Amino acid sequence: MRQRLQRYDAEGISVTFEPARCIHAAECVRGLPEVFDPQRRPWVEPERAANEAIADVVRRCPTGALKFELTQRVESELALTVNSVEVRPRGPLYVRGELEISLPDGRTLREPRMALCRCGASENKPFCDNSHIRIEFDDAGACGENRLASEGAESRTLRLRAAPGGPLLVNGPVEIRGSDDELQCGEKGALCRCGASEAKPYCDGSHRAIGFEAE
Repeated sequence: MRQRLQRYDAEGISVTFEPARCIHAAECVRGLPEVFDPQRRPWVEPERAANEAIADVVRRCPTGALKFELTQRVESELALTVNSVEVRPRGPLYVRGELEISLPDGRTLREPRMALCRCGASENKPFCDNSHIRIEFDDAGACGENRLASEGAESRTLRLRAAPGGPLLVNGPVEIRGSDDELQCGEKGALCRCGASEAKPYCDGSHRAIGFEAE
């Protein structure tokens, strides 16, 4: 059953939490334990810290499970200058920037942060649900050969689409950083989400050989 979006309000700020997107990176707990305490109910109490401090910590959430809105002045996290993909060792893709993702159910989300599955085992695809830990996904996260095309971008938005039974298609300006700190740039490419590619983080067609069923 899909867990309901949780909302926590204080003067000047509203914090929302989407449980299905959380992979317990714990950036919020480390950043402001007086506000974010999983052992407490409610576990988020935004009145315990300054709004700007809360906004700063919520921005560290790599999955987009936590979001904020400053209600006394409009502030959008989408106004980021660089779209980036961080390849996590033995883990997901951390994606940040001006993002637009098309989901299999027909929805389109515009968000500044998300963690996307690349092991093939998540039950919340295209998002990560920590299944990489359960299956002991083993990939160091290096980028290898740059397979991004440089075609020029008409928009600064990074558009993402999970191809049915196939890769994550990216279209728009993006920087991909591997665990070896190598930075690769381009505007178009296909990232593996079945976990079987020999060219990770890029797709090499292995999803067809293994009969990958994404959704």
